[in-house]
Amino acid sequence: MSQQTILKVENISKQYRLGNVGTGTLSHDLNRWWHQIRGKENPYAKVGAVNDRSATATQDYVWAIKNINFEVKKGEVLGIIGKNGAGKSTLLKILSRVTSPTTGSIKTKGRIASLLEVGTGFHPELTGKENIYLNGAILGMNKAEINSKIDKIIEFSGCQMYIDTPVKRYSSGMRVRLAFAVAAFLEPDILVVDEVLAVGDAEFQKKAIGKMQDISKTDGRTVIFVSHNMAAIESLCSRVIVLVDGCSMFESKPTKAINFYLNFKDEKLKSSYQYEVFKSLTIQNKDNIVSFGENLLLSLDCKKNYDTLSIGYVIINDMEKRIGAANMSQHQATIQYEVGNTINITIKKINLKPGLYSIKLFLGNGIVDDDVIEEAATFLVVWNRDFNTPKSNWGDVHFDTVWELQK
Repeated sequence: MSQQTILKVENISKQYRLGNVGTGTLSHDLNRWWHQIRGKENPYAKVGAVNDRSATATQDYVWAIKNINFEVKKGEVLGIIGKNGAGKSTLLKILSRVTSPTTGSIKTKGRIASLLEVGTGFHPELTGKENIYLNGAILGMNKAEINSKIDKIIEFSGCQMYIDTPVKRYSSGMRVRLAFAVAAFLEPDILVVDEVLAVGDAEFQKKAIGKMQDISKTDGRTVIFVSHNMAAIESLCSRVIVLVDGCSMFESKPTKAINFYLNFKDEKLKSSYQYEVFKSLTIQNKDNIVSFGENLLLSLDCKKNYDTLSIGYVIINDMEKRIGAANMSQHQATIQYEVGNTINITIKKINLKPGLYSIKLFLGNGIVDDDVIEEAATFLVVWNRDFNTPKSNWGDVHFDTVWELQK
């Protein structure tokens, strides 16, 4: 590794046997052992299905991740994004040495602290304070070092009242608060954070992201961050890797990586849907990103003529919560559509808090829906730099309001 490289991942793969605990049957384990003592390759290393969770299993083995390679430099914040089941958590568990890779190697310099699941590394019978000392000892710190940090850890976590209470009585949010504070303040060289921060409230998420920025910029330590919150990825990370079905599909600066992730369409998935009317919905805003308060511009194409086409949509956030909707049938309106034409749709003044959103589209005659498209398009909302950023806990929607004084 170069002097600036703090983590190097070389050809990492992880294989699991479907439907069984462990690597497989006794006969398979003996076969592996027999090949190993003769200096031969694992006989099951060349078999196994791709990690496509929506597909029907046709083999006994699956590759959770396959042939992952990357380097991380000191002080860098690396983001890892991908859909559920893409292999993100498996990769982080390997980096944290919770599990070992089937093939490949990892080279690191310094200590790694991980925050992978709620309560990871906590003993439920020990108090919050006792768990701080336990985690510090696991990281190789002595009591004096922990003592010098413990007041800051407790204050940051916001769990002062319960710090002498057993962790088993903590809520999931309290556990995450304390776990993050421990991981961040005990000064690991590499901090690995999974989507677990989503359990915390909006105030703590903002606080945690600010702390991670301080860790990388001020302290020069490295952060590996997995999240479905594209706004957090955009603001925090210096580089992003996109995982698809266990493979590294794209790596770039945050904006380009997020754009790839938002626009990536699995051809197998697309071909499985036979829509009667729908052909495509395209976001015209650059990189599928719209600033707070700007218009969202859409283009809709259909694949057959329609005498009375009615359109409706629902905007859904990354927690699958419906934020709002509009449809033409509310106004008794329709469009006469001919193949080859394009319907332009403008959603005015997107006043949504920063984050990832999808559009569920409805196409029909205003009475019956012929097509319902669950994720017709996906877009990212970011703060407008000219706008005085509202508090993150204001909610999902900021209302455009007129303030008038009448005398």
